[in-house]
Order: sequence, then structure tokens, then C-alpha cells
Amino acid sequence: MTPTQGKAYVETRLFFGTERPDGGPDVTDPQFMAFVDAEVTPLFPDGLTVQDGRGQWRGRNGTIERECSYELILLHPATEARLRDPLIERIRDTYEQGFGQ
Repeated sequence: MTPTQGKAYVETRLFFGTERPDGGPDVTDPQFMAFVDAEVTPLFPDGLTVQDGRGQWRGRNGTIERECSYELILLHPATEARLRDPLIERIRDTYEQGFGQ
């Protein structure tokens, strides 16, 4: 039997912080999963992975800031990359607007 090569896929990883810059309450697990159900799953219904994370970045004042985060992993056929890019940006924009990120 001759081995066959599978289709090429693109992996996209998105990171979502949970702290709100205005000092409001952190994004909760139920809120984030409701966001995934309402905004992500309809655009990528074939599957995705959500992982808990811990992120950090250097703030404007030079201090290292840390927060709990989520990592969203999406896989899609490479042949669909151009079609999926605007959907990925929509997910990012919706989270930024909805949770003040």
C-alpha cells in the first residue's frame, strides 16, 4: 500500500485576555464559553480547541503585567485561508468590543 499525503491545514492561535482595562470584573469562564458558542462556533463549526493560559506583557509604564487568558486554536484547510482570514478578524474584533480588550 502506498502512503498518501493528507490535505494541508492552517493553524491559527488566538489569545484572549480576561482583565478589563477599565477595572471592571474579569471575563469569566461561562462568559468566554458563551462567546465561543455564539461567535466562534458558527464560523468554525468543524471543531476548535480552547485552552486556559497565563499571559504577560510589558505595560506602557514598563511594568510586566500578568493575567489569566484563553488560547483558541482553529484548524482549517489551507485552500480556505483567504476565506477564513476575515472570519478570524471578526472574532478578534467582536471580543475586543464585547469585553473591552
